[in-house]
Amino acid sequence: MTTQKVRVAVNGYGVIGKRIADAVVAQEDMELVGVVDVVSDWRIKVATEKRYPVFAATVQAYNQMKAVGINVAGTLDELLAHVDIIADATPKKIAAANLEKYRVAGVKSIFQGGEKHSLTGHSFVAQANYETALGRDTTRVVSCNTTSIVRTLGALKSAGLLKKARGVLVRRATDPWESDHSGVMNTVVPESHIPSHQGPDAQTVLPELDVVTIALVASHTTSHLHAWTVELTRPATRQEILDAFRAAPRIAFLRMSEGMVALNTTLELMADLGRPRGDMWEVGLWEDNLAVSGTELFYNYQVYNQAIVVPETIDAVRALTGIEKSGMKSIAKTDAALGLVREFVC
Repeated sequence: MTTQKVRVAVNGYGVIGKRIADAVVAQEDMELVGVVDVVSDWRIKVATEKRYPVFAATVQAYNQMKAVGINVAGTLDELLAHVDIIADATPKKIAAANLEKYRVAGVKSIFQGGEKHSLTGHSFVAQANYETALGRDTTRVVSCNTTSIVRTLGALKSAGLLKKARGVLVRRATDPWESDHSGVMNTVVPESHIPSHQGPDAQTVLPELDVVTIALVASHTTSHLHAWTVELTRPATRQEILDAFRAAPRIAFLRMSEGMVALNTTLELMADLGRPRGDMWEVGLWEDNLAVSGTELFYNYQVYNQAIVVPETIDAVRALTGIEKSGMKSIAKTDAALGLVREFVC
């Protein structure tokens, strides 16, 4: 294995991009060469405070950054000449338009779940299909909700327990930083189609999943809540189910008996544990209300949408560049560097 660090760029220094940048810096086998954006306000100024090299996505953005005194290292086109791979966390449609630019530059690329599977022809969750991404030029890390679905249903599938799954997703209205100008208020809005897109999206990673999702948007910003009903392949004990979840990476347990009774209490716990930005990278699965009745399984979990895909993106860097051939070894490296746990409190 080479000891040379993979040179990584992050395009889009927003909710996901800034977290990816921090995660890259935490890895021993990666170097953050630069972050890219079009804004010239407080968001990109935070990157300069962290001494991350800042690049502008366009010449116009470059001039605007210079005008407000930001130390700009160059443009995206210039940055691409010095990196091996780029994690694109720009808004929908903008990201898709960037793919050809990366290809021309000979730079591998990772996109986020807001893009369609057809953009890259490959969708990624580390525990499920890491090896199929080895050496590829591009992949798409699926969305926060889809990532959680693959992690949890994948755990049951690996244990030979999954027959079919039906899930209801209570989605947050918007990201917290946007709550002053977007999102719903004082209502709950069912999505217009059943199944919602998350089930079919999970099938881009695990095609054989028998899964249907129903989603609705609620008037809060504190992450997502999933409620699942699963038909098992055979009668199983509650302990067997818990053991299956414990055997999978990036699932940690919440307990109502310990006061973790709602989305907000979990996020308070993350802050108290000193997590960067209060992030929860794991699926937070409620252990004490998980129930099994014969071949039926019922459980709930929390998805922290701003952070859950970050470790998957780091693993995708290793897979595409080939610096680590084993998915489980990459997961272990990422989780150790970021501080993922199996139990939040013992």
